[in-house]
Amino acid sequence: MSEATSNPPLTIVLVHGAFADSSSWDGVIERLQTAGIRVTAAPNPLRGISYDAAYVASFMKQIDGPVLAVGHSYGGAVISNAATGLDNVVGLVFVAAFAPDDGERLGEVTAGSRDSVLGTAQVALQYPASDGTATEFAIDPAKLHDVFAADLSAQQAAVMAATQRPVSELAFTEPSGPPAWKSLPSWTVLASPDKAAGTDVVRSMAERAGATITEVEGSHVIMISRPDVVADVITTAAAAVDRPVAAPAG
Repeated sequence: MSEATSNPPLTIVLVHGAFADSSSWDGVIERLQTAGIRVTAAPNPLRGISYDAAYVASFMKQIDGPVLAVGHSYGGAVISNAATGLDNVVGLVFVAAFAPDDGERLGEVTAGSRDSVLGTAQVALQYPASDGTATEFAIDPAKLHDVFAADLSAQQAAVMAATQRPVSELAFTEPSGPPAWKSLPSWTVLASPDKAAGTDVVRSMAERAGATITEVEGSHVIMISRPDVVADVITTAAAAVDRPVAAPAG
């Protein structure tokens, strides 16, 4: 059997962000599948950087062959943490996403943003934890359209508000670990204006990571409003990093 036929194909792993689930990638998945690209979406527990990164790392580690990890919003922080030390991850794509450095806390970073107003739209809730209760955040349904999804219809935003998944406070307060973007090629889809993550924050992180930046007019949920652009960036990144991955020793 030739090397070309024995090596498994590249897999795109999509990781959603806070207040969302994997259905936010539907339009992107449809386009990638039509192009014949292998793609899967990883559930993001939304329980904090270390927990979520460990879960997604386990998900990607079990994929046979090379992986291009794609994260939206908070999912960008998750993939950059999760991919560190994984031999089969060959590149990263950040979609309106955070790419924090070692020790950075997302809450502190976004607090200094001139563009993000997400903090003014969050509602604190409680959920059960092993030692009692913990805090998580949802977006005020009345503010979700303006802050999160301004380029979608009011009806679409209302559905998103009703189906949103709250995210643990630890996603914003827990320090990020060593980032994979320091050793892997990366691409960023920069949404403007992004009132959730903050266009200024995403741009600064992308430039620091040396990412190839594609700037698109649109809201924070650019993968829903412009799935064609996001799929094109992913396809470009996939072509650039697609290569065989050596089997682990032992």
